[in-house]
Amino acid sequence: MVDRAWVASRKGLIELRRRAGAWAVARTSFVGDPVSMVLPPDASGRMFAALNLGHFGVKLHASDDAGTKWREVTAPAFGPQPAGASGPAWKVVMVWAMERQGEALYAGTLPGALFKSTDGARNWRLDEVLWNQPGRPAWGGGGYDTPGIHSISPLGDDTLLVGVSSAGAWITRDAGASWAQTAHGMRAEYMPPEQAFDPDVQDPHAIARCAAQPDVLWCQHHNGIFRSTDGGARWDELHAPLSSFGFAVAAHPSDARTAWFVPAVKDQCRLPVDRALVVNRTRDGGATFETLRAGLPQQDCYDLVYRHGLAVADDGTSLMMGSTTGGVWASDDAGDHWAELPARLPPVYALRFG
Repeated sequence: MVDRAWVASRKGLIELRRRAGAWAVARTSFVGDPVSMVLPPDASGRMFAALNLGHFGVKLHASDDAGTKWREVTAPAFGPQPAGASGPAWKVVMVWAMERQGEALYAGTLPGALFKSTDGARNWRLDEVLWNQPGRPAWGGGGYDTPGIHSISPLGDDTLLVGVSSAGAWITRDAGASWAQTAHGMRAEYMPPEQAFDPDVQDPHAIARCAAQPDVLWCQHHNGIFRSTDGGARWDELHAPLSSFGFAVAAHPSDARTAWFVPAVKDQCRLPVDRALVVNRTRDGGATFETLRAGLPQQDCYDLVYRHGLAVADDGTSLMMGSTTGGVWASDDAGDHWAELPARLPPVYALRFG
């Protein structure tokens, strides 16, 4: 049974442990500091936490013993900005995503850049091919003033897909030597009809892959849910109950037909539909959905779940969800029933099992 999870929050990194069947806070780190992303421990105990310290900048910390002790390491950073360079300033304002692929460590940032380290975050290299895409200066922001890479999906040894708000999805099949737009089939209802299917204007809020079948990808978009079964080459729109808007998606690690989403009311409201927190689940590849409510607040609820606020463990049945108002709920039966963590936490930015 899964017994550990990590919460990256507005006021620190919080380790949760399950004891006697109940989840509780076991340890806190970086208390008072915003932690934008956490990468849970690997088999050796190595893990990372990205901090966003505002005036003091973006910091990255590593632990070699699963969070007992931390040390600051090199954070992703740009080189000098050439005079007259178009687009946003060459300054990392947040690490929005972190993933491993073999020995490589990847970081997606605001603005929309991808960095790679092959030496445990001692050094980082900007993916210049993606950064220098001719259309990048026209990429839009998705909730921020600048575009950002929020999703990193390893699909094979040399294949990586990233989600960009708002510039669709991009894929490399040669370890970053070349990149191609791969949001074909996504639809942006916020654009004029003749531009609705333009892949360069799509706003995928989050993209998740099935670990056992990585060609199967799920996307929670600004105005819909999309699924790809061919590694992102083509996306099909799905229709879930209550709302097409949301931020979070979790893909079952071994069952490519199962995924979870958290619907919400979009644009200026950004709160649960009818102020009742629910999770939509499909077990048939998106043909049908169930709306799961047991144990979740069903009235006077204003909890919003961010892009990385919904996680599924490797067992495929343990789920955890954290909200903008510090609520955390866990499920041991794939979402059929939820139990609320008794602690009131800071706003949750990311949740990871580990």
